[in-house]
Amino acid sequence: MKLYVGNLSRDVTEDDLRAAFQVFGALDSVSIIKDRSNNVSKGFGFVEMAVKAEAEAAIAGLHGKEFMGRSMDVNEARPRPEKSSRGGFGGGSGGRGGYKGGGGGRRY
Repeated sequence: MKLYVGNLSRDVTEDDLRAAFQVFGALDSVSIIKDRSNNVSKGFGFVEMAVKAEAEAAIAGLHGKEFMGRSMDVNEARPRPEKSSRGGFGGGSGGRGGYKGGGGGRRY
């Protein structure tokens, strides 16, 4: 079961998270998400636990608890929403008027 861990101090390391969650059971992986440009923590990460009951115990035991000066947010991770393949601007005419012929010119 994959867990989202949020509201982390920028100083928290993956080893710190591992130590906090190991109390509840075996961990498959621990990762803290970092900014690509400066490699600084974004303040959240993910922990994967193989046994659902252990993951649920970790949520119950750690959600809202103080961890390195911050109140941790621990929940079951939701799947990422699928991104649109339209490039972010959507489709359609976007409100542009099309040339329908006639209308604008002078008639002699």
